[in-house]
Amino acid sequence: MTDSDIREEVDTFLFEGHDTSSTAMTMAFIQLGLHQDIQDNVREELYLIFGNSDREATMADLKSMTYLDRVIKETIRLYPSVPGVTRKLRQHLQIREYQIPPQSVVAVIPYLLHREEKHFPNPSTFDPDRFLPENSINRHPYAFIPFSAGPRNCIGQKFAMHQMKTIISTVIRKMKIETLGSQDDIKIGAQLILRPESLPDIKLTKIK
Repeated sequence: MTDSDIREEVDTFLFEGHDTSSTAMTMAFIQLGLHQDIQDNVREELYLIFGNSDREATMADLKSMTYLDRVIKETIRLYPSVPGVTRKLRQHLQIREYQIPPQSVVAVIPYLLHREEKHFPNPSTFDPDRFLPENSINRHPYAFIPFSAGPRNCIGQKFAMHQMKTIISTVIRKMKIETLGSQDDIKIGAQLILRPESLPDIKLTKIK
């Protein structure tokens, strides 16, 4: 790799690891504040991992946060940080009866794909258990693509998941979150990344 190639990869990490992840974490906190039972489940999992310790999370701890992992995935199912991607075809593509010539620009919209009833029943319901292994096994592998897919997928997806787990778990261990509003108060706009236009406030209460 040239110095320019390396710089571009670092730029991608910095952008993906900041703007997109911060949006995803914001939406996760709002969902946890709306669903106190799910927040309690996350906190219970964290207690099993950390007990009463205030130590920082290790990589092994992050791997053990399987329920929090599902919460994050359900958050970015509903609110993928990148709501749409485009790809230019190198060769002819046939999809059912449609003939798409080379050099065509194809748009893929995860925001809509993730709300397809056939892949995600009751798609507007926030349900982390959609991502239990037994509930995911028969799902099409490209039905859930918050980080895109294939050879052009996001190089920072594992970093982003670790970052989000670290920050969300740290907050949940120390704070109770309440969302002062409802799902209907969430208004988002689709730009290069998902941009919240209006969000309900949240209340943080320190856990004693």
